[in-house]
Amino acid sequence: MKIIPIGIWGGYPNKNEATSAFLIEQEGFRCLVDCGSGVIAAVQNYTELRELNAVIISHYHPDHIADIGVLQHAAMVGMQLKEWQTPLLIYAHDKDSEEFSKLSYKGVTEGRAIQASETMELGPWQVSFCETVHPVYCLAIKFTANGRTAVFTADTGWKHELLDFAREADLLVAESNLYEKYVGIIQGHLSGKQAGELAEQAGVKQLLLTHLPQYGDLAEILQAAKSSYTGEVEFAKIGKKYMI
Repeated sequence: MKIIPIGIWGGYPNKNEATSAFLIEQEGFRCLVDCGSGVIAAVQNYTELRELNAVIISHYHPDHIADIGVLQHAAMVGMQLKEWQTPLLIYAHDKDSEEFSKLSYKGVTEGRAIQASETMELGPWQVSFCETVHPVYCLAIKFTANGRTAVFTADTGWKHELLDFAREADLLVAESNLYEKYVGIIQGHLSGKQAGELAEQAGVKQLLLTHLPQYGDLAEILQAAKSSYTGEVEFAKIGKKYMI
């Protein structure tokens, strides 16, 4: 399983970059996890858009769906040129029926509903979900294949159920949007220390931090994660290939 960070920012992208999103590849199958601002421009550094097999959306905040519309236009042009043979499948929850309905567009993209209680087969993976703690309904995502597991927390505050969800994962990609002084003040997000605690208590092998804030000294978040997690931890690096 190859995982490539496409963007690492929460809320909005830094200049010339993208909000938190990841490209996952295995056995020639490519899945984009989240599709916020700047993602479609950035992901083309690593794959042709027509080579995407699926998109999974964790929730409907703009920093996770802002580029869905332009992806749909790309798919429409691609199908007109007969470069895209089938509709692109976009997986997301249907708790917000209005937003979910927008994922299906003119036969070029098709929305598929996902549920926290279900595990689905997607390409080479078994993909499962866990509801998170966020101001809107949001799902953490787990990919498993050949005995290897990668877990994406998506946007979330601390939730005990995520410990079992991430148990002994080979890679945990955790949001870490908060400096420690904002814990308990800003809801629906993890701090660096909390991300580290989640990784440590779940016994994961490697921790990547994402959904970062654009302000403050980011080194504080990394040091906080290192203070609570004894394994390998770093900020997700745009374009780096993480192999598990």
